[in-house]
Amino acid sequence: MCEYCGCQSLASIDELTREHDEVVRLISHLRPARQDGDVARMARIAREITTVLDPHTQVEEHGLFPAMAVDFPEQIAALEAEHRRIEAVLAEAADGATPSDPTWPDRLIEAIALLRDHILKEQDGLFPAALAYLGTDEREAVEAVRAKACGTLSRPAA
Repeated sequence: MCEYCGCQSLASIDELTREHDEVVRLISHLRPARQDGDVARMARIAREITTVLDPHTQVEEHGLFPAMAVDFPEQIAALEAEHRRIEAVLAEAADGATPSDPTWPDRLIEAIALLRDHILKEQDGLFPAALAYLGTDEREAVEAVRAKACGTLSRPAA
């Protein structure tokens, strides 16, 4: 997405950014599936997004967010609330299920729009702020959370 502020020089931010890029790539497949009325395909894509977001969210919420909440408590609380809203809709497609609720496809599209805005908030606000505000100890703590959550998350194919 962006490279203007240098925040990607932090390994943890670089990985989070790569994961955002992968999520955006997956999102690009949802609208065509919706236009085709293919709810099963939408559910598969939702599960793929969840596969990327689950460990990504752990890194943010247990590593990056606590460090940034000291200086930006309201913004971090808002980001966490958005995580819950997005996760709730994605979870309806968990376990290989195709949601039978006829409102789910529209709710998924709404949640994905929120997710895209959420990603921009992180990329344009939180990540550059992390470069300025995180010290070595906090950066190492974020890396430790990443290692505990899943090691280095798999990078999407270039």
